[in-house]
Amino acid sequence: MAVPQMQTRPIPATGEPLPVVGCGTYIGFDRTPGTAEFAQLAGVLEQLFAVGGSVIDSSPMYGKAEAAAGQLLAESGQRGRAFLATKVWTSGRAAGIRQMENSLRLLRADTLDLLQVHNLVDWPSHLATLRQWKAAGRVRYIGISHYTSAHYDEVEAVLRAEPLDFLQINYSLEDRVAGERLLPLAAERGVAVLVNMPFGGGRLLRRLNAKPLPAWAGEIGCATWSQVLLKFVLAHPAVTCAIPGSGNAAHMAQNALAGTGLVPGMDFWRDKAL
Repeated sequence: MAVPQMQTRPIPATGEPLPVVGCGTYIGFDRTPGTAEFAQLAGVLEQLFAVGGSVIDSSPMYGKAEAAAGQLLAESGQRGRAFLATKVWTSGRAAGIRQMENSLRLLRADTLDLLQVHNLVDWPSHLATLRQWKAAGRVRYIGISHYTSAHYDEVEAVLRAEPLDFLQINYSLEDRVAGERLLPLAAERGVAVLVNMPFGGGRLLRRLNAKPLPAWAGEIGCATWSQVLLKFVLAHPAVTCAIPGSGNAAHMAQNALAGTGLVPGMDFWRDKAL
């Protein structure tokens, strides 16, 4: 039986197709080589790649995650299948360059697919450097990230003022503010969107897992609540890719399948009570 393949959406800056579900490495990839938890991470990447996924998102603030992703991709020979994204998260131009150079070393990469200014920390300094790196071919795309609505005013101001390739922002069924404000602006500005916290930081998923799936879940190809929540996120036309965090191969397999088959539009969700 043929393995279903993940849908893709174009990165507005170039038209390059990007698979719609990726893997965030926060917590799940903060593992030490030689441990049982680290050993399972190879299966996480296998499940991501099996259905055509590619996006692996990390950050220097995620502990050992960058090193873990770099080691796993090197040992498996799968770097060519990965769309590898990380962030700069420090103050000062020189400190930012040192941190980005270290990320390249940990990820065992000569070029990164995406570098983002994490939580907008000293973004004027770092965006200037990122543009230089992009011109030199050290990074393919640049962007900014945040995860809380308390900072949406600043996110919006930067998004309006600066030419960017990507915005990474939180958006979920329980926190829809970005969908009303930032995602339409990203679409207007030709900026791709990565969605972090599609499960509400795990709170929403834990609450829903105690409830039976609604009858309509099967109609849209969902066998788990995680798939329902990801299909909700992907219903927004401005979303390019959702990046739920996972260090569990079985969970990654479930998440990846949310990017296959039917992804209903936003109208579908208006009368759905969970």
